[in-house]
Amino acid sequence: MAKDLSTVPWHKVPRREIPWFPTVDPEKCIGCQLCFVTCGREVYEIGPAPDYKSSVARPYNCMVGCSTCAVVCPTEAIVFPARDLVRRAEREHGVLKVARREATEKRDRAAILEERSRAEASVGAVRNRAQVRIAGLFGDKRLHVQLEDVFRDLPCDIVNLRLEVPTLKGLLQGAPGHLSCEVWAEGMADVAPFVAEIKRFVQREGLVWIEDSHVG
Repeated sequence: MAKDLSTVPWHKVPRREIPWFPTVDPEKCIGCQLCFVTCGREVYEIGPAPDYKSSVARPYNCMVGCSTCAVVCPTEAIVFPARDLVRRAEREHGVLKVARREATEKRDRAAILEERSRAEASVGAVRNRAQVRIAGLFGDKRLHVQLEDVFRDLPCDIVNLRLEVPTLKGLLQGAPGHLSCEVWAEGMADVAPFVAEIKRFVQREGLVWIEDSHVG
């Protein structure tokens, strides 16, 4: 169903008080339908085959001042009133004052949306979970106790802790292994400071830092 824009004011002016709309010369119209597909306000309808003649079905849907369809018409079959009609409406209805207020409101809305976008981007940039991988000799280290000491008073936790070693005997005899875990910051806090604490722990214990990566 076609939309009716005739009740939408033009800068506070009732649309039907401004007779700005196209007319089509059926003798010049070649049925190219360019006006129909160009106009986004459903001003035009197209007649039946084989002629496909264009007609103005909803004149007051036309945007005041717009004449794009006439510009693109290859046979100049579309005409509009003189542009003085628009200038006169602007003067009589104080459109420029209204437009200034609308422009201020538009800039304010844009500023609010931009600020909101920056805030959302900032929240999205916060990494509150990280996957950590470490390598080294773990046989004589009570890792869970040492890590508990590191993180006891910090607003974070270590989850999915996994220690991978070839064999238990190998671990006790000094074979290297791999440790992986996830560091979760509480709330929306950035996990980076807590990952840095693990890096310091790794350096202190003579282990090898492999990587840390974003989770979720």
